[in-house]
Order: sequence, then structure tokens, then C-alpha cells
Amino acid sequence: MSKEYPGEEEFPYLFKPIKIGDVEIPNRMKYAATEDNYNARDGSVTDRGFHYIRERAESGAGLVTVQGVFMDPNHWDRGYDGQAALYDEKFVSGIKRWADVIEENGAVSNLQLMNCGRVAVSDTETSPGPSDVPTFLHVLNPPQELSKEDIHETIQQHKKAAELGVEAGFDIIEISGIVGYLISNFISSYTNRRTDEYGGDIEGRCRFMVETIEEVKDAIGDTPTIIRLCAEELMEEYGGNTPEESIQSIKMAEDAGIDGLSVTVGWQESRHSVITRDVPQGYWLDVAERVKNEVDIPVSMAYRLFKPHKPHQAIKDGNLDIWEMCRPMIADPYLPQKIREGRLEDIRSCIACNFCLQCLFRDVPVKCKVNPRCGQEGNSDYPKIGPEGSEEYHAKETDEKKDILVIGGGPGGLEFGRAAARRGHNVDIYEKNDFVGGQLHASAQSGREEEEVWGFAEWQKNQCDKYGANIHTGTEVDAEFVKEKNPEAVVIATGAKAAVPEVPGVDKNNVVTCIDILEGKAKAGENVVVWGGRGAGIITGLYLARQGKNVDIVTNDRRVGVDVNVSYIWRYRLMLQQEGANTHGYSELVEITEDSAIIRDEYGVKKELDTDSIVSANLVSNNDLVDPIKKVCDDVHVIGDAQAVSRLQKAVVDGYKLGVSI
Repeated sequence: MSKEYPGEEEFPYLFKPIKIGDVEIPNRMKYAATEDNYNARDGSVTDRGFHYIRERAESGAGLVTVQGVFMDPNHWDRGYDGQAALYDEKFVSGIKRWADVIEENGAVSNLQLMNCGRVAVSDTETSPGPSDVPTFLHVLNPPQELSKEDIHETIQQHKKAAELGVEAGFDIIEISGIVGYLISNFISSYTNRRTDEYGGDIEGRCRFMVETIEEVKDAIGDTPTIIRLCAEELMEEYGGNTPEESIQSIKMAEDAGIDGLSVTVGWQESRHSVITRDVPQGYWLDVAERVKNEVDIPVSMAYRLFKPHKPHQAIKDGNLDIWEMCRPMIADPYLPQKIREGRLEDIRSCIACNFCLQCLFRDVPVKCKVNPRCGQEGNSDYPKIGPEGSEEYHAKETDEKKDILVIGGGPGGLEFGRAAARRGHNVDIYEKNDFVGGQLHASAQSGREEEEVWGFAEWQKNQCDKYGANIHTGTEVDAEFVKEKNPEAVVIATGAKAAVPEVPGVDKNNVVTCIDILEGKAKAGENVVVWGGRGAGIITGLYLARQGKNVDIVTNDRRVGVDVNVSYIWRYRLMLQQEGANTHGYSELVEITEDSAIIRDEYGVKKELDTDSIVSANLVSNNDLVDPIKKVCDDVHVIGDAQAVSRLQKAVVDGYKLGVSI
């Protein structure tokens, strides 16, 4: 192995070539298909969509998959507003840009075909399905049962799109049959209630999949095909397939001539956690192993595999063939290259926040909470900080080095620090606590689900250290301090603070803040009222309930968690319920006594809650220093929650954009 690439020595099985059909993949890392909503509504590939793939093509992954294309001229199968199309020759030139840039970077190109089935949100009032079984997800269109003529036409649409994909230069064609998309709808006994040859037992329910594979193979000849299938639907309580039936469907796909498998778990309608932080890393590898024991073709998997150690071990043990990455390479496009170069400390790990999925479900372009450049890869206002990739997209070193003082070592201040220091500025970050990370540190104290989030703060700190941003903890800053230091610019990244409720009794000793509770600076009694039901209130409420406290969360909003990701909030609400916490929506705190809190609901009805402690979890901007600092420095910038209370993504983007432009 080359000394230039120590990662090849540490993870040799990740760098072994493998064949899918007759096509050799140079390593075992695959960028998985990712819908991104970057393309035109008619399905044309845009420059934004191209540059997103360009950066993943530069990643060092051996196999790079572009998003699933829709194939129906009437857009009936389209699931996302910015999804690319391939039902006509006119789309080939755009798709070809993806194939060409993947080839230019030495990777194998893979085009996914995706009829979104019951998950389709098309221009029509219905979505296609084997049967008209209603969906649990109210945002989706009601399914309409396909006629046999519709079925045959849909199979031909797959065939035509595959032909066009090969014409565009793709090396492999992948068929999507997961998470509630059309092929999985046919396979599942939950959604397929047909009594003809396309329904009934598992063999009948797989007929649509088998005929699709056969027609695609017939159209593209020796070009290899992959299919993505659920190895476990997690829909049995609704009449879905058993794991044994899922294995049968996978074996039928192999018998139909498929050359490779990507196995997944769960549907979008499943009520089980699959890819959220409460599921441990590597948890689903036994599913891949089960499939490997049943088939003789390469098996890949993506779910909850963010770092190289577990997939490498699984490949070494013969339980997996290829490590797929979707969200990990949204967060860090150059993850495979950093592994190869032995730079694990430089990998910006996904925090499984699923903000990317929230964007998809809301039909807006995908963003990432930890990667401020996601979707901006070709935008000169978002230059690259690291050394990877095309030189033309790198941030330029500043012509005018400045002494910059940053107040606050949370995610906004740290992101600014790493970017500005990388460009040559002299950056000093001052944090009043003995640790950095801001609210991420407090959140990490609340339980295992949040520990992965803290890893991002550690990465930011390491990058600041690497690029020369000086971090000073345990140092409180005021205007006099700034005046004495005399910096050329000041960045105020002081984050948010818990608001003081303006009600009678607020001056009592039983009123504390959520941040002090999470940091261990304050203790709560046995009966606790948490005032504020957004993210901070939920984390605090769970933290206290898990200690056996009796918790009531009071929020002015309709229900708790209105600011929390739609992919997560159902799980948090369930966890609160399981821990015995009570929630009170459309309610306000009106008075605090020695042993109770008085709240009033939307109808004006007052209720007295027994309590030993009131915990404020309503956050407001901590911007007290802004005006005093502006009196002693002419160049002052306010970022993150100090400017306006939001979520992590805003703080990171604010810090990054200022860092690359100042």
C-alpha cells in the first residue's frame, strides 16, 4: 500500500475492487441516489443539480449514483418538485452531464429509475398504486389502482428510461423499489390487494418487479442492473410483508437477472425508527448479512453507517459487499477521499438530523445543517474551505489579513473561525464557559440520541485548531475587553438565552433555565414545569423525565415541537409520552407560586400544576453586547441566534458565509 494513502492500509477491504456484472468498481464505497430538488420542475437538469453531483463525483467513491429519475410524460410518478426526468430524448443531454463528470473523475456511473408510487406528489390528484389503499401520510395524494394497461405502460417507461440512460453514457442502471415507491407497493401485502396475476401471494405480488427487471435487461443488454429493495418493511402491524417474504422478493429479483442489490429497511409510513439517532450505528448490518446468506450477487447497504469502521468490518467478515452513503456524503462530499488519505479527523460526520429529508418533504431544495455548501457547490459565494476537489471552487486567501475577535464558541462562532482562519485571518474566539459548542454541548448532556450532534462541535473545534483559530475558554467578554484588545473586526456569536417569564412569582428561587439544567448548574425538584415546548423544551423535558421527574411542558404553540424536523418530531412526542411527560398546547404561563404554576389555555381556562421547579426553555437572542461593542469597534457582525433565534443550520451558514467573505 502507498504511504500516500494510509487509509488503504487501515481499511483495506474498503479499497478492494468488486464487479457488478462485468463492470469493475474500483473500491467498495458507493454514493447512493439522493433526491435533492435542485432541478427544473419539468425535469431538466440544472447547473445547480450538476454541480451537486460533480462534487460527489470528485469524492473518491468507486460508484456514484445520481438521483432517481421519473419516467411518466404526465409526471404521475414524480415524487419531488425538483426531481429529474428521463421519459424523452430531450432530457438525455442534461443527464449526460452527470455521466460525463462521474467518468472524468474515475468513478463508475449509476443512474436510478424511480416511480414514486403512493409517495408520488404529482400534478394529478392521485398517485399510482397496485390498489387504492389509503396512505397514513396526509400530505400525499390518494393512490389510484393501476389497470393492467397502466402496468404494462409503466414497465415500458422503465425500459425506455433505461435505454436513454445507457445512451447518455451511464455504466449501470439501478431500479428503485424501496420505502413505499411503486415496486415496493406491488411487493407488499399492505398495499397490494389485487386478485389478478399481479397480486395474491408473494410470487404474484413480485410479478411487476420481475417483468420490469426483464424488460430493462432486454433493453440494455450487457449493461449491469441493480435493484434497491426492502429487506424488512417494518409494516407487519398494518398487514405488510414478513421479513421472510422480503427475502423471497430479493431472491426473485436475483432469479430475474439482477446483477446487484441495495438493501434497505422500513417504509416512509412505518412507525418504527430506522435512520434517526435513537438507532445505533451499524444496527441494521444483520439485515445485510441475512441477505448475503441468500444470494450470490453483490449486496450494498446505507442505513446508519456513517463512519468506515463498521462497514469495513462487515465487508471483511463477508456480510456486506459495498458501503453505500447518502446522508454522510451530503454532509461531507469528500468522505471517501479523506478515508483513503487517513484524514478521519477531517471528516464532517452526518448528525442524522434528517433536515435534508425535511426539505424534500416540503418540496424545497435540500440543505444540510452541518454542510453550508450543500446545494451551493457551483456558487462562487460559497467557496470550498478544504483542499479537496477542483481548484476553481476553492476559497481564496485574503489579501488583507485582519485581527478578528469572536465572542462565543458555539457552532456559529466556530464555523466562522475555521473559515476565516483558513483564509489567513488572525482569529481569536472567546467563550465564557470552560467548553465550546454552545447549545450543542447542553443538548449532548440529555441522552444518547443527542451525542452524535456533539461530534459536530468537536469537529469544528478540531478544524479551528488545524487552521490556526485561537480558542480561549473561560473568558467573559465585554466592551472594555474588546476596547483593550483593539481588533479590526468583531463577530458576535453569543447565541440564545432562556427568556425570563414576565409573570408574578418569577423572582422565586424555583425558577431556573433549561441550559443550566442540562449543564448541571441547576437542579430541579420532583415536579417540574417546563415553560416552552420547542426544541429546547423537548430536550429538557425528556432529560428530566428520564430521571424520574414528573414533567409538564407548557407551550403557546398548538403542540410541542413545531420547530422540530418532521422526520423526528413524531418520535420525540412518542418518547415524551413513554416517559410519562404531559404536554399542554395553546397554553401560557400566568403565575408562579411556591409550589405550583398557573397556566391558561386557549379558552381562558386556568389550571394549577403542582411544581417544585419552573424551567424556562423559551429562547431569545442573547444580543446584550451588540450596542456596547459597536461603540468601541467600527466593524461588528452579528450571526446565528444572537441575530435571530433559529436552528443549527442558520448559525452554521451565517458563520461560514461571513468567514469566506470578510
